[in-house]
Amino acid sequence: MKKNIAIIMGGYSSEYQISLKSGNVVYNTLSKEKYNVYRIHIFENKWVYVDDYDTEFTIDKNDFSVLVNETKINFDCVFNAIHGSPGEDGFMQSYFELIGIPQTSCNAYQAALTFNKRDCLSVLKPYGILAAESYYLNLGDSINEEDIITKVGLPCFVKANKAGSSFGISKVHKKEDLKTAIDHAFKEDDEIIIESFLDGVEVSVGVITYKGETKVLPITEIVSENDFFDYEAKYLGKSQEITPARLTKTQEDKVNTLAKKVYDVLKMKGFSRSEFIFKDDEPHLLEINTVPGLTNESILPQQAAEAGISMAELFESAIDEALK
Repeated sequence: MKKNIAIIMGGYSSEYQISLKSGNVVYNTLSKEKYNVYRIHIFENKWVYVDDYDTEFTIDKNDFSVLVNETKINFDCVFNAIHGSPGEDGFMQSYFELIGIPQTSCNAYQAALTFNKRDCLSVLKPYGILAAESYYLNLGDSINEEDIITKVGLPCFVKANKAGSSFGISKVHKKEDLKTAIDHAFKEDDEIIIESFLDGVEVSVGVITYKGETKVLPITEIVSENDFFDYEAKYLGKSQEITPARLTKTQEDKVNTLAKKVYDVLKMKGFSRSEFIFKDDEPHLLEINTVPGLTNESILPQQAAEAGISMAELFESAIDEALK
C-alpha cells in the first residue's frame, strides 16, 4: 500500500518563496507510483493542502489531517522543505513529534540550536571547531561601535542571528556604515551576530544520512561575483558554485572530517549543509543549514549528483530514514 507523504513548504520567513520552489521540486521528483504525494502550504494565516488545480483544503492542526471530498487523509511521513521558521528552527519538528508523525529533517533541539548561529558556534567551540571572532547584540542593547571594531575588526559581517539565505546580512568596510548594517539586520531578527572577515576559500559541505549511514557529499567551492555570497550570488546567478571544490587533499580531508564531526557531535539526521571558510589552511565554520535548498540549482542536489545520487534517490532515502 502506498504511503501518504506530505511535503511541507512555505513558512513564516523571508525565505518562503525559495521554500515553495524546493517543495515543488520534491513534489515533481517523488514517484507517484511509490507514494501518494501532497503539497502542504504552511503560512501564518493558513495551513492548506494544495491540489494540482490549486484548490486549497484546510489542514486539521489537531492531527495534521485533511478532508478532501469527504475523505479524511492522514499522513505516514512529512517531507520538510521549509527554509527558515517554522521548519528549520524546531517548531514543526516539535509539533510532529508530539502528534507522532515522522519527518525527514533533524530533531527539534538540533533544529533550534543550529538555527541560532551564536548558540551553535558556542556549543561546538569546546570540540575544537574554529569560527570567526564575533560580537553579539540583542535588540535594545546599547551599541558601542568602537568596542565592536576592536573585537572583530574591519571589514566585518553583520548578520541576523536566526535567518537564512543571506537575508539581513551586510559586509561593512567603514565604521560609519556599521549602524546602517545593524539596523538592516534587526529588520530580520531581534538578535544579531557581527563577525570578523575571514579572507579565504569558502566551501559548502553537505552531510546527510543516506541508506542508514552518515555520508559526506563532494564539497562545493563558492566563488561570488559580488563582495560576498549574498542573496543575488546565491539565487540570481551572481556566483560560481564549483563541485568538486578546488582544494588540496589536506584541505579536503580536514573539512570533510570537520563537517562529519559537527554532524555527529550534534546528533544530526536528515540533510545538512555546513559553510566553512579556510583561514591559514584551517576550516572555520560559518553556519549549518538543516533544511538546505532542494531546487535544481541548489548546492546539496549538485553535490548529490556529483556523488552519483539522483534527486529521486536523495528524496526517497530521506523518507525511508524518517520511516525507520
